[in-house]
Amino acid sequence: METVLQVQNIEKYYGGRGNVTKAVDGISFEVHKGEYIGIMGASGSGKTTLLNCISTIDTVTSGSILIEGRDITKLGMKKLSKFRREELGFIFQDFNLLDTLTAYENIALALTILKAKPSHIDARVQEVASKLLINDVLQKYPYQMSGGQKQRVASARAIVTNPSLVLADEPTGALDSKSARMLLETFETLNEELQATILMVTHDAFTASYANRILFIKDGKIFNELVKGTDSRKTFFNRIIEVVTLLGGDTNNVF
Repeated sequence: METVLQVQNIEKYYGGRGNVTKAVDGISFEVHKGEYIGIMGASGSGKTTLLNCISTIDTVTSGSILIEGRDITKLGMKKLSKFRREELGFIFQDFNLLDTLTAYENIALALTILKAKPSHIDARVQEVASKLLINDVLQKYPYQMSGGQKQRVASARAIVTNPSLVLADEPTGALDSKSARMLLETFETLNEELQATILMVTHDAFTASYANRILFIKDGKIFNELVKGTDSRKTFFNRIIEVVTLLGGDTNNVF
């Protein structure tokens, strides 16, 4: 099985001179091609810092992060920027769509930056839009779309370059329950039909239950791991709740 991501004993410290916070404490794990991984943990557990390090938004204090065999902790700024454009896809809680561009233009932008041929850009945008059922909004601007439509456009933008890894940070956080469910079904499509490898940070057990494997982070370390296997999503959800309870999380807001 092809390994897309290798996180090797990474640590991340903030502060100094007697006021040091260890946000990530010796975390190691691997993600294989086609996996859909969730990362859960309470606020301050280190899960967002971990994602920021993997996404190259932040840098590690020690340890290595390999994506497709390349150690991104050793890349210079210019090479890192190129790597980020070509190998990573991002899905944010607040969509991060450009208001002055249509949905089509927002999705096509990443391919344009990579200097793809116009014919390839159009074919790829149409293909991804068709998979995510957003052909009818391609000529609309973000202000003309619902939250769920915006997030599906953002998902299309993240996957259009066929990145090695798609990173999602609390993707359902700004959505109502109906839009959240639609987005999670979109993620299933990305994973199952477009073979996207997804790493998603969430505090929400319902959202996490759509993933195939969950890593639970506590105090900057991996506390537990769950694999969905042959479980139904409802059974997997209940198993997640059990671990969230052990973590001391609030299960009143997971629906």
